[in-house]
Amino acid sequence: MDKDHNRMVVTAVGEPKFLANAVVDAVGIAIEVIDMRRHKGQHPRMGAVDVIPFIPVKNTTMDEAIELSKEVAKTVWEKYRLPAFLYEASTDNPLHKNLADIRRGQFEEMPQKIKLPEWKPDFGETYIHPTAGVVAIGARMPLIAFNVNLDTNSITIANKIAKAIRHSNGGLRYCKAIGIELKERNITQVSMNLTDYTRTPIYRVVELVRIEAKRYGVNIVGSEIVGLVPMEALVDAVTYYMGLEGFGIEKVLESHLTDLIP
Repeated sequence: MDKDHNRMVVTAVGEPKFLANAVVDAVGIAIEVIDMRRHKGQHPRMGAVDVIPFIPVKNTTMDEAIELSKEVAKTVWEKYRLPAFLYEASTDNPLHKNLADIRRGQFEEMPQKIKLPEWKPDFGETYIHPTAGVVAIGARMPLIAFNVNLDTNSITIANKIAKAIRHSNGGLRYCKAIGIELKERNITQVSMNLTDYTRTPIYRVVELVRIEAKRYGVNIVGSEIVGLVPMEALVDAVTYYMGLEGFGIEKVLESHLTDLIP
């Protein structure tokens, strides 16, 4: 977490029942300590606990993750009066599938948005929590939160690059992107979610950002992964940049060690 994003990503792994209890408790703590009326940050947000994705990892299914998401959404409304939207695989409502659509308008516009019939939350009434806003909860496959830093402080340039590479404007499929200012470092960033790394790999995103940045005489000065990342995605990037032949996840030592974990 840094002052510019003013946002923290927490990853927890566990058995469904214990994980659900831990998540609900964490939501309660966040509501106690975060007041969205005073919150500012570069990343779009609509609540103290902005989004809770449940991802099936091992010995579980997407259907189980969906049920878990609905259980937690119901509980946080009943316990904390925090309205919850279901998203991704947890909803059949096409308007609520995409997190960006739910979040649009952010915390500041949510009191009006939530009153619209099409934006009624799945759990809760048509009013937000006064200090914690709303939350989106759903089941999905792993995505990669990946950011590329640029050696320019022009947010205009960062936004143009983000627009060029994201799918919604004709760029890479499975890529969502926005420009962000990192004022403390006097640079900008293209902040991305890669929603299917098997079809839009990390290396392809990096190289397209590099190509678009050259239009403006801008260079990449670093990148970062926020939260956890599937090993397969890193193996793919290493294979590309090192030109490795016949290399795959089966040649990574740790991949065999994890198979020993029940």
